[in-house]
Amino acid sequence: MFLIETWRKRRASSLLTPLEDLAAQLIEKHPEYYSILENPERYQDKDYTPDQGATNPFLHLMMHLTIEEQISINQPHGIRAHFQRLTAKHEAEHDAQHQMMECLGEMIWQAQRHGTAPDAGVYLSCLESK
Repeated sequence: MFLIETWRKRRASSLLTPLEDLAAQLIEKHPEYYSILENPERYQDKDYTPDQGATNPFLHLMMHLTIEEQISINQPHGIRAHFQRLTAKHEAEHDAQHQMMECLGEMIWQAQRHGTAPDAGVYLSCLESK
């Protein structure tokens, strides 16, 4: 798995691709996930269901990576401005991304619920309310 291998390479001081380096930086901001990534045989097949109350660390980190990419290319259009506004409001980029993650999750949930493609309008509308 990408995140597990990236973290292994970071800890071994191996050469990382730019995407792996970005992922490793995100992992470093989540020390609560280190043991999960360092013990993949124990955690990679675990189900993280909402009723358990535990956040899926793989989904969480990949959503961070998704948001980083969205910001870098400003897609959907205007996402960078929302990120900048939320960063100023929360005084931290990481906290801003967590706010954005809630909206990204809402967009995905609605698409799954309605059997439609993800709607950037839902995402951006949610961000406007943050």
